[in-house]
Amino acid sequence: MTEFWNTYQDNIIWSAIVIITVLVLRFLTKKLHDWLERRSIKKFPGEEPTTIHLTQKILNALWIVLGIMAISWNFMDEARVKEVAVGNFGLVLYLGIIAVVTLVTASLVQTWFKRTIKERTITNQDTTSYKFLRYIAIFGVYFIGGLLILIAFESMRSFAATALGGAGVLAVVAGVASQEALSNLVGGLFIIAFKPFKLGDIIKVDESMVGTVSDITLRHTVIRNYENKMIVIPNSIINKEKLINYDLGERMCCQWVEVGISYDSDIDLAKHIMREECEDHPNLVDNRSELDKYNNVKKVVVRVISLDDSSITLRAWAWASNFGAAFEMKCDLYESIKKRFDKEGISIPFPHRTMVFKEEQFNVLKYTFSNSEKTNHIQKDKTETKDE
Repeated sequence: MTEFWNTYQDNIIWSAIVIITVLVLRFLTKKLHDWLERRSIKKFPGEEPTTIHLTQKILNALWIVLGIMAISWNFMDEARVKEVAVGNFGLVLYLGIIAVVTLVTASLVQTWFKRTIKERTITNQDTTSYKFLRYIAIFGVYFIGGLLILIAFESMRSFAATALGGAGVLAVVAGVASQEALSNLVGGLFIIAFKPFKLGDIIKVDESMVGTVSDITLRHTVIRNYENKMIVIPNSIINKEKLINYDLGERMCCQWVEVGISYDSDIDLAKHIMREECEDHPNLVDNRSELDKYNNVKKVVVRVISLDDSSITLRAWAWASNFGAAFEMKCDLYESIKKRFDKEGISIPFPHRTMVFKEEQFNVLKYTFSNSEKTNHIQKDKTETKDE
């Protein structure tokens, strides 16, 4: 035993020092984690400190890996091998520190934007720019962290140094990203800069894409339609489209209510019914000026807009406070106007089709149908006989 101790005394002492150091570091990490967790819960109740938990796991894993690497030095005899091992030890320590710093920085940036957006939402302020810049800031943190990790590898240092140079970041992004990805990013920046719409606005891209803007990312814009489905549109596409923003500027919306009546119906009575139904609807907004009221202009204007082949088209101009109220009013008015028209004898024409057959054609059709029936009867008899 004494001989074993004398032989491996230095190795045993070194291993004991490494193990004690790892245990102390894990203990300090646990104490730091508990202190930060209590502080986070006290300051921001209801928020789970996921970043603190993840940082603790990364540090604990790092201490164990470094401890194993340090103990492994006992089994290395050659000085050159130990020198390489020490270099790898420093590399792992550097990578671990960069990973922790990057994670904590990204979490702090995310938390700051999240709380700022929440405060502005409570005060009914626009949060579009903050939500978009949040993606850019987090991407920038991880991008710089990735470049700092690349610096640790000699073969990648020239690439990282170029990327960290003056215009190097743009050069790297342009070289790695595709043209479509860059166009989406530029499109997102244009949307944030010129603000054709913002979060919460109701926009209409085409007849199938109408809804509320719920998110604007680096790549795409997300619209929640009235079926509660999420429509994802790349920024490069929506930047080129002609769209309608119902919340840009004045939110009041003029809704057209168009109904066709037959030529033998009473036009004046039909216009009176449409005007009366519109004025009785609770969503109607009086958009008349003081001069219009003085001149006894009606709240709802109803006019004949076209004389079609089989109908006379009437249009009522009804105003509502916003797009949603206008759409609801239009649906209700179509129903109520139809019921009033039926009650008052106003007919809404629908297409009729009259088919005229000449006598020779009628006889041919009659002969064809007769033969078809006989053929079906014969086939049926054959089938029954075969079954028997």
